Amino acid sequence: MTQTTADDTMLAAYRKSIDNIDAALIHMLAERFRITKAVGEYKARTELPPADPAREERQIARLRKLAEEADLDPEFSEKFLRFIIDEVIRHHEQAKAGR
Repeated sequence: MTQTTADDTMLAAYRKSIDNIDAALIHMLAERFRITKAVGEYKARTELPPADPAREERQIARLRKLAEEADLDPEFSEKFLRFIIDEVIRHHEQAKAGR
């Protein structure tokens, strides 16, 4: 099959959209981690535990539902969120150890 210039233009447009979305994701993750860093520092000061399993489960259930509504695989969304939660807990444990 021969690729036409129109196909290349379409592919370039798709890729530009993907690049923009990836940039937005990075900025949103950075903002999320700025906030969770403050939470970790607060938890360390107030001697709260780094993890909150009940909240984590509520968040996972809420985001799985959102994923389903958005036609996104809820298993993928849960894996992604668990990865983020694990990293946040690691940061909170570091904040606690630093006090």
